[in-house]
Amino acid sequence: MIKLDVLSLSAFCSFAGTCLHNLAPEALTMKNVPPHHKFLPLVRFALLAVAVPSLSALPCPAETIVAPGAKLEKLFTTRSLTEGVISAPDGMIYFSEITFTHSTRDQQGNPEAGHIWKFNPRSGKASVFRSPSGMSNGIKFDSHGNMVVCEGADDGGRRVTRTNMKTGKTVILGAYYEGRRFNAPNDLAIDEKGRIYFSDPRYLGHEPMDQPVMGVYRIDPDASIHRILTDVGKPNGVAISPDQKSLYVVSNDNGSFGIGRLGDAPTRKGRMALLAYDLTPEGTATFRKEFVDYSPEDGPDGLTVDTEGNLYAAVRDETRPGICVYSPAGDELAYIKTEVPTNVGFGRGAERTTLYITAGTSLYRIRLTKTGYQLPEASP
Repeated sequence: MIKLDVLSLSAFCSFAGTCLHNLAPEALTMKNVPPHHKFLPLVRFALLAVAVPSLSALPCPAETIVAPGAKLEKLFTTRSLTEGVISAPDGMIYFSEITFTHSTRDQQGNPEAGHIWKFNPRSGKASVFRSPSGMSNGIKFDSHGNMVVCEGADDGGRRVTRTNMKTGKTVILGAYYEGRRFNAPNDLAIDEKGRIYFSDPRYLGHEPMDQPVMGVYRIDPDASIHRILTDVGKPNGVAISPDQKSLYVVSNDNGSFGIGRLGDAPTRKGRMALLAYDLTPEGTATFRKEFVDYSPEDGPDGLTVDTEGNLYAAVRDETRPGICVYSPAGDELAYIKTEVPTNVGFGRGAERTTLYITAGTSLYRIRLTKTGYQLPEASP
C-alpha cells in the first residue's frame, strides 16, 4: 500500500471530489440520456479508479484529522532531547528534557541532571518546573490531578513517582520488583481504575541491569506491583484505548543500551512494532495482534489516543519521521511530518483538539479536528 502524507492524501481526496462534482446533474439522475450513454459517467469514474488502484483503495480522512489550514508550530527549543509531553488538568503543558550525562553539561563542565519543563499555552512561555528531574521521561496526570513520572537511568531515579501538584510532595510508587531495581522506567499509561502501566527498557545509562527482562508492569492503587508483559521485546510507548479494552505497547529495539556512546559503530536492531493487547477488567493483558510492523525502519516512541479510539504514534523512522494516526482497526488515517519525534499528547479545555509533540530538542503543536482522550476527573 502506498504511504501518503497529509498533503498528498488531501490532494487526492480533492481531485476525486472534483471529478464527482463536475459530473452534470443529468449524469447522476440519468434523465434524458440515451440508453447507450446512460452508464458513461460511471464507466469514466471506474476507469479513474482503475488508473490509480492503490489510491482509490484508501480512505480520504486526512482532512478530518488535521484542521483545515493547520500548520505545525514550533513553540520552544532547549539544549537536549525533549520527551513525555502531557497536559495538566489546568491546561499547562509539561514535558521532559532528557540530558545525557556524557554530553550535556553546564558552562563549568558539570553534567546536567534532567529537567521537567512547564509551558503556558496562553503566554507562550516555558519555565523549568523541576530540576533535577531524576532523568524523567514519560509523564501522565492521574484522575486526581497528580503528576506521575517515569524516571530513567544514567544517574536517574530508575523509578516511578507521584507528585501532589497542590502540596508539591512526591512519593515513590515503585523502584524495585522482586527485590531488584528497575532497568529504566520509560513511559506509562493510567486506566480509569487508577492502575499505572509502565514500560521498563534500557536505552542508556551505566548502571547494572538487575531485571531479567525488559517488561511492562502494572502498579495498582493498593501499591502492589505486577509484571504483566515479558514478550514485547524492548517496550517503550504505552497507551490504553478509551473503552479500556486495549493496551497498546511499542517495541522499539534499537540494539543498544548506550545511546550516543557508540559513535558510528553498527548495531543490530530487534523488533520494531506497535502491538495490541486485550486488556481485561482485572488489568491483565493478552496479545491480540501486531498492530503495525515497521521493520527494518525504526518504530514509534510515545503514543496517545483520541476520544474515538484513534491512535497517535510518534514514529522515529528517519526516512519518514512524524506522527502517524491509526484507526482502532490499524489503518493509517493521517501522517504529520515532523523532525524525528519522541512523544505526543493532547491539550485540554480550549486546546482539547490541539496535539502537542516533542521532537528533537523542541516542543511543537498542531490543531486537529479530533478531541484528545483524558481520564475522567475523580470526585473531590
